[in-house]
Amino acid sequence: MPIRDGGALSVSTKLMVFQLIVVVGVSAFIFFFGLGSLGLLGADEPRYAQIGREMFDRHDWIVPTLNGTPWLEKPVLLYWMEMISYRFYGVHDWAARVPSGMLAFALTIATFFFMRRFRPGTEMDAALISCSMVGVLAFARGASTDMPLSAPLCAALLAWWAWNQTEKKTWLGVFYVLLGIGALAKGPVAPAFAVLIVAAYAVLQRQGKVFFRTLWAPGFALFAVVTLPWYIAVQSKVPRFFHIFFVEHNLERFGTNLYRHSQPFWYYIPVFLAWVMPWILFTVPALFLAMRDIIKRIRNAGEDTAPQLSLQAEPQASSTSRPDAAKPDAAKDDGLTLFLALWIIIPILFFSISRSKLPGYILPAIPPAGLLTATFLHRLKKIPRVLLMCHSLLCGTLLAATLMVPWQMYKQPVPVATRYIIMVSAGVIAIAVLLLVRRRGLQTLHFATVLPLMLGITFLLHPSVGSLIDQKVSARAVDSRLRELGVASGPILAFDVKREVFYGLNFYRNQNILRYEDGVPSDQHVLVIRLGNIDAVRALVGDRQVSSLGIFAPQSLEFFQVAKSK
Repeated sequence: MPIRDGGALSVSTKLMVFQLIVVVGVSAFIFFFGLGSLGLLGADEPRYAQIGREMFDRHDWIVPTLNGTPWLEKPVLLYWMEMISYRFYGVHDWAARVPSGMLAFALTIATFFFMRRFRPGTEMDAALISCSMVGVLAFARGASTDMPLSAPLCAALLAWWAWNQTEKKTWLGVFYVLLGIGALAKGPVAPAFAVLIVAAYAVLQRQGKVFFRTLWAPGFALFAVVTLPWYIAVQSKVPRFFHIFFVEHNLERFGTNLYRHSQPFWYYIPVFLAWVMPWILFTVPALFLAMRDIIKRIRNAGEDTAPQLSLQAEPQASSTSRPDAAKPDAAKDDGLTLFLALWIIIPILFFSISRSKLPGYILPAIPPAGLLTATFLHRLKKIPRVLLMCHSLLCGTLLAATLMVPWQMYKQPVPVATRYIIMVSAGVIAIAVLLLVRRRGLQTLHFATVLPLMLGITFLLHPSVGSLIDQKVSARAVDSRLRELGVASGPILAFDVKREVFYGLNFYRNQNILRYEDGVPSDQHVLVIRLGNIDAVRALVGDRQVSSLGIFAPQSLEFFQVAKSK
């Protein structure tokens, strides 16, 4: 008997090791492959990367600065992690992205072990589904504050659930520490979401004591130890920090359109659907069933017993099944599905009310969508044939759209031969996904879905394709063109260009890029303008000599040298 127990343990351990190797390999590829193939994108990536560089150069762990001026919009966690990354890898654009990738990777591993403990048999599905959702993938590869907020917050809520189920105070302590880390990433939104989600769960479960037991004095002390030192230190060095950060960039950002990010109330519905790709056809019904049960709970609030929450789908005649081994009891309701559903819904509703809306704001709702999807799939005894066919077509279509990106970006027609290759590739992928899952069962669904995604990433970030995309979207290519034209140093100004060019050159040149809109300097300088805008420049500089240096057609930019004022 002991030998059998030992043998069973050995098999279980070997299976876990195999699954973990797969999860580590896939997630590492998704988060880190070709991390430097594209230069820093948008305005936020180069700006945050430059702030981290300036703190790194000054050896200053307290005050974030941009071009020597305090930049107080966000707390310091991302910049700290960038400083560490720069220390190990040097100051590179991809090094600024490493922190987000590492946090997403850590969250994926935490998801694996969490589901192994509370939903045995779903751990590899949950980890692979979560890390391959477009929202997680995209922000894990970006130098922004969205993943530094979302990863600690999501891990904190996993820790809270572990405490709720096991009563081990260690997990409650971890919950508070992780919330403190989240508060260092983006401020009060991390503890605010935790309070709202836990409170809503306690109310719907009619377990008010759970919420009040969460309010643990040692936990508050841990939270304070993590967060207060930096907040106090930066306030003492920059007395206007409190007003700029808490009032302007939290309260006013939420309640007004001060920063011009206004969107309609329903904005986050299509954003959420995009962020859960390519799992949308399973995530949507999983969330629908969970929301239906939440509505039942609210309607039955006056009754003594809460309705049982279940994601059990009705069996269909034509389908694909998976073994029932290690499957949790579908009838058992420990509240996890409710908790995950609230975790998804509350951030979406919260930011739908906000006047300021950006796609990354609802990133904390995407990892629980992966867990909910995995739970839904694990409880399915059969997949309807139509649903599987639609999912297969979706995988093929997404790959086809990915393969067409270079032509779409340059607004050029796809060559006929290439078009046929893309169509055939999409068809092969769709058929392969369909046949693989139908023949081998649901346990192959994650592999069948993740493989086309990995092929798409490989294509987009291959040096030959990545360089074409980089020419179109990144200021790194603009800087390279300037250096080709002999502009290796000296003052550079910009006029009527996109913010991503302005902040991108700031990072790649490691110098303050001034705006003509703020005044024309008297010294000789290089000017970057939108192509065809020279007449407006001549009107501003008067009789000063303006010499053309060249153009950068992919981003419709033109470079001039403006002589010193007489």
